[in-house]
Amino acid sequence: MDIVLVILGILLTLVGIAGCIIPGLPGTPLNFVAVLLLHWTRFAQYSTQQLVLYGGIALAIYVIDAYLPIWGTKKYGGSKSGVWGSIIGLLLGMFFFPPFGIIIGPFLGAVVGELLAGKDQKTALRSGWGAFVGFITGTGLKLAGSGWLTWIFFRDLIT
Repeated sequence: MDIVLVILGILLTLVGIAGCIIPGLPGTPLNFVAVLLLHWTRFAQYSTQQLVLYGGIALAIYVIDAYLPIWGTKKYGGSKSGVWGSIIGLLLGMFFFPPFGIIIGPFLGAVVGELLAGKDQKTALRSGWGAFVGFITGTGLKLAGSGWLTWIFFRDLIT
């Protein structure tokens, strides 16, 4: 059974890292589940405090990542139209122009949303830049969290 849990953990680790880049996949929480699976094997034992800490960090990253593009759009002067535009742009970009649409979509969506709301071009571009900064920041945060949990998984699997 240990081997099955380790193989499943490795798969979740890989999918978790992919989830840092692909919207819709909960990257960091999947990496936490991989560590949890490893805990249920003979290869690693974590204290309750460690598991709560790892799970809390994974959950916090997941929640913060969902908010960062909205925060970035608002921080750079965007309105609700820019926020909704960035969300719609992300979804459309993800499906119609992968993989670059995932990066460019929130920017273009925020700009279009602001322009449709009657904002001037400068405000719309600032809002788009904020959406882009929020998206990139969230991706970096997810990669850091998932990388850390992946390191824990393989460090404890090997040692």
